[in-house]
Amino acid sequence: MRQEHFEPGHWIVWQHSPTWRPPTDVYETDEAVIVRVEIAGMRETDFNVTLHDQLLVIVGARTDPSPKVAYHQLEVRYGDFRVEVTLHWQVDESRVTASYQDGFLVVTLPKARNRRVKVIEIGERD
Repeated sequence: MRQEHFEPGHWIVWQHSPTWRPPTDVYETDEAVIVRVEIAGMRETDFNVTLHDQLLVIVGARTDPSPKVAYHQLEVRYGDFRVEVTLHWQVDESRVTASYQDGFLVVTLPKARNRRVKVIEIGERD
């Protein structure tokens, strides 16, 4: 939020970013990192979920379906939203899934498994 300063007696204007962030939980289980976004009134096709270089980005837009003459109370956010989560774990990108149900988008990021590297003997040293 940014405040504009004007001469005394003039309006003060607050500018809000048009992009908002819905409530988001990030938690870990033994097998995965889970990102859960509370965003009701959407469809699966309304989300764009990307993972690149340990950064999960969820973007979309929620539209207000009903016309209104006047607002008396406005708490439900509409418009473009963006969620960014920096992952501090290595994940198996090939097994990442996302599902949307009951107003929650849930992204499951399975943890990468440690690979055991076999050591082989190449020959005698002189």
